[in-house]
Amino acid sequence: PPFGIEDVVDHLNAMVLVVITFVSLISIIYSKLIVERELPDKIPQFYTLYLLLTTGLLGITITGDAFNLYVLLEISALATYALLALGKDRALISTFNYLILGTIGASLYLLGVGHLYIATGSLNMADLFRILPSLSGNSAVMVGFILIIVGVWIKMAFFPAHGWLPNAYTYAPSSSICLIAPLMTKVSVYIMIRIMFSVFSAEFTFANIAWQTAGVWCSVIAIIGGSLQALAQRDFRKMLTFLVVAEVGYMVGGVWLANEIGISGAILHILNDALMTLCLFLVAGILIFKTQRHQLMDFRGMFRKMPVTMGAFIIGALSMIGVPPTCGFFSKWYLIQGAIEAGRWEFMAALIFSSLVNAVLFFRIIEIGHVQHETDSHDHAEEKISEAPAIMLIPLVVVAIALVVIGLYTNDIVTNVIQHAVPVL
Repeated sequence: PPFGIEDVVDHLNAMVLVVITFVSLISIIYSKLIVERELPDKIPQFYTLYLLLTTGLLGITITGDAFNLYVLLEISALATYALLALGKDRALISTFNYLILGTIGASLYLLGVGHLYIATGSLNMADLFRILPSLSGNSAVMVGFILIIVGVWIKMAFFPAHGWLPNAYTYAPSSSICLIAPLMTKVSVYIMIRIMFSVFSAEFTFANIAWQTAGVWCSVIAIIGGSLQALAQRDFRKMLTFLVVAEVGYMVGGVWLANEIGISGAILHILNDALMTLCLFLVAGILIFKTQRHQLMDFRGMFRKMPVTMGAFIIGALSMIGVPPTCGFFSKWYLIQGAIEAGRWEFMAALIFSSLVNAVLFFRIIEIGHVQHETDSHDHAEEKISEAPAIMLIPLVVVAIALVVIGLYTNDIVTNVIQHAVPVL
């Protein structure tokens, strides 16, 4: 460095690389039958875009060059727009809104990188990390940091720039959303962490940019706002999209707590939330595949008709609520400890509030799932809805088991991976 474009693998992005490849593999196996039904005339296009998106996300994660990150960010974004636009109803309009805001976010990121290049003459992240501490008072560097972070916040749908996400994810094909929903926001959070700690350094970020209070409060609003909007939904997929908005608030707030335990919780939640979101969207895809609908009331009687699917749903729901030994409990525990250590009681209250709302949401679905429909006793109704095919069921069960296994091995993950990625503060 600084000559040429480098790829870098460290503890942080090694974990993210594993998450991306695992989610991509699970989703591609799971979605085979869905693609054949939803997109019978566009199967080659779907798989081409799917691989292009996976490649872009892997490139974003592994690159050591700030400009190359922008290029790969746009490659993954273009593939995402196309995958979302394959849906029906309002998919095209929703994707267009995403395209506009996504382009604004990417442009802000690129302008920020331009400011850094003007000030340093380098685009290599390791080289920038070496140069930038001596330029802490440089106005171009400060403006560059602000532009990059705001651009990434827009890309990750961080409140209040979240308006594009609910409709874009709700009307997308089930085959597309099982890859996009678990990964896009989490990789964007990874980008934010990478820029803050591997380009600018933690000292520059927290000492020169007085954003801790603003970042935490925006996260609190995102968590509460996303949870309340999820509570108001009757559409299962749209409910999940608002929970994604709230989960983004978890991770951003954890980073801006500016202490090691909070940042550890945020990084751990990248892993946990990717798998929790994947599990629940796989359930949503099965519901649509079997019933052609995705309203909450469509879960009626599903515990008797689809016991394995609903068993996996319960594990995903308990993880979202934060019930041990599922992995969702442990990242929330780290975040709550970080909030206490930082004296950010508002963030701790938002986390607890979100968990309570999640409990209400998912136990309501569990209650509906145990209610037997009046016509369910008839044989013809039994034949209409049965358990999902094995090619869809096996990936779902694998993810549900992973939620518990990762919870049981959280201490090992934190000790051997995450603590090496957290800057010394």
